[in-house]
Amino acid sequence: MLGLSRARLEADRWIAFRSHFGIESFYCRPGIEGAHEKSGVEGQIGYFRRNHFTPVPEVNSLAELNELVDQWDLHDGRRRIGSRPRTIDEYFQVERPLLMPLPEEPFETGRLFTPRVDRYSQIAVRANRYSVPVRLIGKRVRVVLHASHLVVYDRNVEVARHERLIAKGSCRLDLDHYLEALIRKPGAFPGATALEQARSAGKFTPVHDAWWAAAVRAHGDTAGTRALIEVLLLARHISHEHLVAGLAMALRAGALTADAVALEARKVVQAEDEPAGHPSPADAGGAATVTFLHEWRLAHPPPDTRPLPSVTHYDQLLRRRRASGGEHREGEAQ
Repeated sequence: MLGLSRARLEADRWIAFRSHFGIESFYCRPGIEGAHEKSGVEGQIGYFRRNHFTPVPEVNSLAELNELVDQWDLHDGRRRIGSRPRTIDEYFQVERPLLMPLPEEPFETGRLFTPRVDRYSQIAVRANRYSVPVRLIGKRVRVVLHASHLVVYDRNVEVARHERLIAKGSCRLDLDHYLEALIRKPGAFPGATALEQARSAGKFTPVHDAWWAAAVRAHGDTAGTRALIEVLLLARHISHEHLVAGLAMALRAGALTADAVALEARKVVQAEDEPAGHPSPADAGGAATVTFLHEWRLAHPPPDTRPLPSVTHYDQLLRRRRASGGEHREGEAQ
């Protein structure tokens, strides 16, 4: 081990990291012999751990923990170390001009994988499975695995993003990735695992279920489920909140088609985009009203672009009848 060079002792990721930032690594001697070679950085790391990570903070995600660390870091910048006259931030402002400039491009900290998409439109990354769009079945994709999430690329285009799974052998599916396949086989939709995960995540709401049940009663199982999948495809262009509002409005109006849901969702968007000075019915002193789809269509019929009726063709028929009648009379006279 002692005969190995420094380059062989260093990990590839560390070599890439220090090369990106232009760092010259210096290694202390292990144990008590090298304790005097360490700077005050080690002591400040211990201070930060004892004051902010003891007891262990309780958070719901790694992203929430990182936000807390950023707040603690900003707070510690206003702290004085020992009896020094300046704060940590003030000393850093003096030291900043002496530091090397940071690279323009960020360093990619994620791990790179290139799995192949299986027939279930899933990829395997670190003993877990994640869904991708069905059009990528059989292709290799590029995956960048981060501490809290992973991103999937088809060439240079992002096609999927998932929260990283911690427990091994787990599976995370996005219902949107399977819609093109399910619209051809709507019978597989009710028992789909992706649907159950969408319900658990709150993306498939009770409003979706109510509209789906009404569509099935009106159109039958196959056509009603296909109409719901068409509504879910709208989520690629309409936000989740607006789509749910459009579903609720269409359900109340008895409009059980994807086009009706899209219309109601756009009406919600237009209402939100109205200028602040535009008075609403409630602001004008009256009660707020809800316009149903069928009422709106009756009040706003489409323009009639057909030409005005003409009897010219009938005049031609009359002339032909007169001509044929005259010839017949002349034959009788002979």
